[in-house]
Amino acid sequence: MRKVLLVGWLCLPVAGWAYHQGPGQDRLQLDRVDSALMDAAKELNGGSHDAAIQRYQDALKELPTENVAQARRIRLAMNQLRIGHRQLVEARDGLRELVDEMTEDQDADPEVLREARQAYGNAQYYITYLMRLENYTREEWEPEIEIARQTFRHLAEEADQEGNAELAKTYREDLESTVRLARLDLQDLQGLPLPNQ
Repeated sequence: MRKVLLVGWLCLPVAGWAYHQGPGQDRLQLDRVDSALMDAAKELNGGSHDAAIQRYQDALKELPTENVAQARRIRLAMNQLRIGHRQLVEARDGLRELVDEMTEDQDADPEVLREARQAYGNAQYYITYLMRLENYTREEWEPEIEIARQTFRHLAEEADQEGNAELAKTYREDLESTVRLARLDLQDLQGLPLPNQ
């Protein structure tokens, strides 16, 4: 009996080392992701948007590749923050990639996809608004607003099918805003305050 206990006791360091080298590394990696996300929240609360975006990027680098759903949520949050911080082109490109990726994935979280589409439509709207103020030609800005219009129309129809009247109403209002933006004369547009996110 003593020999069994002695062998068991001597095997403990080997088992601990094996755990540390295997599943323990995954846990350490996830701890670093959680730490980066907490740092992002602190930076955001402190008003440092650029630093928060960097922490989101750090979290994405640390996140194991098999954690696709969590990576998508982080990418969505980071790009929503970019919209609010006037990094519209980066946000639009990141959201387009995310929406395309999730649309092709049958197992994608529908709530995250809906939020990504809404953020993508918002980014397109704000980009169009700025393009119009900067006097781009209709041929240049019209494709941008058309994407926003189609996105909000799709979201409104989807919300109607789900029976969510309040959400459908919100998306229809967003859709109407895109149509108004496309129809406004430049002089009328210049007299309006900049839209809020």
